[in-house]
Amino acid sequence: MDAHSRGRADEIDPADQWVLNPQTGNYELRLDHSAGQSSQPSQAAQPSRTDRTPSGGPDSGITGSGTRSGGRRTTPAEAPVPGQRRRPADPDTTDPVPGSGAGSGRRVPAQSRRKRKQGASRKKKVLLWTGGTMAFVLVGGAVGAYAIYSKLNGNLGVVDVGTAAKPASIKGPLNILIIGNDVRTGEGNESYGNKDNVTGHADTTFLIHIAEDRTNATAVSIPRDLKIEIPECPTKVGDTTKVIPASVGKRKFNESYGVEGRDPGCTMRTVTQMSGLPINHFMMVDFNAVKKLSTAVGGVKVCLAKPINDKTYSKLNLPAGEHRVQGEQALAFLRNRHGLGNESDLDRIKQQQQFVASMIRQLKEETLDSPTKLLDVANAATESLTVDKGIGDAMKLTALAKELAKVDLKNITFLTVPVVDNPDEPPTKRATVVLDSVKAPQVFSMIEQDVSFTEVKKKEADAKKAKSQAQAKLLQGPKAPAAEVRVDVYNGSGTQGAAQATINWLQNDEGVSRSTNKGNAPEKAAKTTLSYAPNQADQARALAAMMGLQATALKQGTTDAGEREPMTLVLGADFKGAGVPMTAPTKAPDVGQVEADKKVCAQ
Repeated sequence: MDAHSRGRADEIDPADQWVLNPQTGNYELRLDHSAGQSSQPSQAAQPSRTDRTPSGGPDSGITGSGTRSGGRRTTPAEAPVPGQRRRPADPDTTDPVPGSGAGSGRRVPAQSRRKRKQGASRKKKVLLWTGGTMAFVLVGGAVGAYAIYSKLNGNLGVVDVGTAAKPASIKGPLNILIIGNDVRTGEGNESYGNKDNVTGHADTTFLIHIAEDRTNATAVSIPRDLKIEIPECPTKVGDTTKVIPASVGKRKFNESYGVEGRDPGCTMRTVTQMSGLPINHFMMVDFNAVKKLSTAVGGVKVCLAKPINDKTYSKLNLPAGEHRVQGEQALAFLRNRHGLGNESDLDRIKQQQQFVASMIRQLKEETLDSPTKLLDVANAATESLTVDKGIGDAMKLTALAKELAKVDLKNITFLTVPVVDNPDEPPTKRATVVLDSVKAPQVFSMIEQDVSFTEVKKKEADAKKAKSQAQAKLLQGPKAPAAEVRVDVYNGSGTQGAAQATINWLQNDEGVSRSTNKGNAPEKAAKTTLSYAPNQADQARALAAMMGLQATALKQGTTDAGEREPMTLVLGADFKGAGVPMTAPTKAPDVGQVEADKKVCAQ
C-alpha cells in the first residue's frame, strides 16, 4: 500500500500501517488521519459523531459501526486497535515531525527520508513477489504435470495378457504389435458395417520391430484375411484365467481377437507362433483413434495416383494428387479398397502403410517441437488406446516412443508379410491368403537377426562371422548345375515334415531333382551339416549357396564317392524352414517394401 494514497502519511512506514487487532487476531489497515497535517488541536477535540461510512468499507478503519474520538474510531464492544508506530526523529530536522506539536522545532529532510523508505519498501516487495511467484510456478508446474499425467493415464485401457507379452529391457530389440480394432462403436462408425459388433476383430495389424542398436525399424503388415492356425490362449476373466482352445484348422487372422472371447494376448500368441518372434507389448487402436489422431496432427498428407470416388462404401471422393486428410475423411481413406488395384485387402494395406508412414514423418517434422501439438496428440492417442500392463501408464509409453524416435526416418521400412493365394479355395473365389512358405520365413529371420531392410548399415555381425580364408575359398570355388546335385535329406531338426518340405523346395524352386527324403535322422542334431566326398565339392558348394550354409556346416570326407552316390544333408535344430538361409541375408527379399521417408502415391 502506497502511503501517498492515504492522507499525508509519508512519514509512516508503509509496513506499520498494518496493525494487529487483538480482538480478531487479524492484521488490518489503520491510517491516522491526523498524520502529516498541520497541528490543528481543534480537529482532535471535535465532539464525537456517528460514523456514516459503511461498516468494513475500505476507508472505514473499523470492523463494525462505531464512533470517532480523538481521530480514532472504536467500537462499543471492542478495545481500541493499537495506534501506529512513529519512526525516531532524525537529528537533522527541517520538516515538522507529525504528532510532536507545532513548536517542537524538530525537523527532518522529508524528501530524502521518503526516497530512502520507499526504496526499502520496494526491495521488500520485490523479494516477496519473486519468492511467491517462484513458489507458484514450481507448485503449479508440478500440479499441471501431475494433472496431465493423470489425465493420460485415465484415458488408457489396460489388459493383463499374462505371459503373451515378453518383458524386454528398453535397451534391447523390441517387437510391438499394433492391432487395429474394427469395432464400430463411436459417432459415425456404424456406417462402416456390422454396427452390432461391440468387441471388434483384429483388422489392420502391424508388427513393429525396433532394432537393438536403434539404427532401423521394420513395420510388417499382417493381412486380416490371412489363414493361420490360432493357438491355445489363456485369457484373464476377472480374477480367473479361462483357456480358449486352439482353432480347429486354419482361421482368418482377424479372428485371433474378439472371437470366442479371445483377447489381444491371443493375437500376440498367434503372431509369435506364425513368425517365431517374441512380442514384447501390444497397442490396440480403433476407428476413433484414426479420426482423433489425424485431426490432432492437423491432417495427414497422402497421395493418390488416380482419383477415388466410392459412393457406396467408404464415401471417399478425392481427385488424383496430394491431399491432407483428417477425421472422417482420414478413416474413409484407410477403410477404402474400391478403386484400388484389384480392390483387395492387400491393396488397401499399401494405402494404410502410406498413411502411417506419412503420419510418422509429420510427428517427427511438425509435432515434436510443439508442446501444444504434442499434448493434443498424446491426449488423442491415449483416449482410444488399449495396451498391456507392461506399458500401462503414460511414462512408460513416453519412454517407448522415445526409443522409436531414435530411428532415422529413412531407416524405417514398411512391408506386408509375403503371402500367396489360398490354394484350398477355387481360383475364381479366392478371398483369403496363406503365408509364402519361402519368403515369409526369410522376412522373419531377418527381423530376428536385426538385419535392416533398408541396407543403410552393414551389420557388425558380418565381420564376426567372416570365414577363414580356407573356408572362403571352399565356398567361392566352382559350383555344379542344380540338375547334377545329388543329396539325401535326413530330418534331425525335431520339426515334423522338415525333410519333405526341403525336398519340395529343392525340386520345385531350385531344380535339384535328384534329392531324396530319407526320413528322420538317427538322432536330433543341433546344427545342420552337409557331408560330401572330395569329388563332390562342386555339388556341395552349389547346395551350400542355395541353403545359405556356412562353410563350417560342410564336412568333407577322405575318399571319393561313386558317380551316382549322393551327399548327405542332416537338418539340425538351427533349421528355420525350407528356403530360409541358415545365416540371415544381407539383402531383403523383394516383398514390395516402402521406406518411411519416401512419398509414394497409392495406386
